Order: sequence, then structure tokens, then C-alpha cells
Amino acid sequence: QVQLVESGGGLVQPGGSLRLSCAASGIIFSINAMGWYRQAPGKQRELVAAITTGGSTNYADSVKGRFTISRDNAKKMVYLQMNSLKPDDTAVYYCNSKAPITGDVYWGQGTQVTVSS
Repeated sequence: QVQLVESGGGLVQPGGSLRLSCAASGIIFSINAMGWYRQAPGKQRELVAAITTGGSTNYADSVKGRFTISRDNAKKMVYLQMNSLKPDDTAVYYCNSKAPITGDVYWGQGTQVTVSS
């Protein structure tokens, strides 16, 4: 059974930082591409950052220079370091995994990030 469990969300003031973590189980983590998505109220879910098995990364323009995605294949973990947070970053953040051969996509349950003074 595939499980992606996010943690690290919370309330932070503008300009602050948070680090999200995603623990994966039930998948061959080292061969799956991993990503973070977010969904704000009334908006569509959007890609925030993604990382390939080789470590190549891709970011939404809105977070470039502020967010960093990383992965630890040995621990089956993916992280999202978020700095210089803005109120527009407020959303539920979801961990995502995509299998390379089957194309199966998996989602975590999400973690709330609220940026407010």
C-alpha cells in the first residue's frame, strides 16, 4: 500500500520559513519522480516544485529563489524548504509521486501552510 505522509505545515508570519517533509512507503522511492503541489481556496492545484530521480529540479516561477526541493532516497523522504514566505503562499501543500513505468500517480493527504501576520 502506497502512503505519502506530509508534515511541517503551520502558521508563519510573512518573511518566515517552514520546512515541509514527506515520508513515502510502499513505492520504489528511488525511481519515482517526486513533487510538491499546492491548492489555495477557490484555486486549482498547482505544481510548486519537482525533483527527478537524478536530482534535477523544477520550480514554479512564483517560488523560484525562495523554495528548495530535495530528496533523500535512503530515507524515502522529500523535503520542501520554504523561505521568505508570502501570504500568497497560503495553501494546502501536497506531496506527489509518479512511477516512471506505469505512470501511476500518488498523493499525500496534504498539510496546511498559512502565512499571515
